Amino acid sequence: MNGDKPRYWFPAKRYGWGWGAPATWQGWVVLLVWLAMMLILGPWIVQQSRPLFYAFLSLMVGTLITICWATGEPPKWRWGKKE
Repeated sequence: MNGDKPRYWFPAKRYGWGWGAPATWQGWVVLLVWLAMMLILGPWIVQQSRPLFYAFLSLMVGTLITICWATGEPPKWRWGKKE
């Protein structure tokens, strides 16, 4: 770590608003655990109840956005130019 810039788990996308692929192992762990939970629990929950699945989906997406917001580069609209 060079000390110049903080090491973000999720860097900003070059174009548009939001975050790109994880840049650290911590980011990859978060993303893979999130994906595993969606793939394992999602089909089971949707068989139990559609409204429950939508609540689960909202909770999972909200959690991922919160983690990206807390550990990622500050989001803003980007046009592809390096700063």
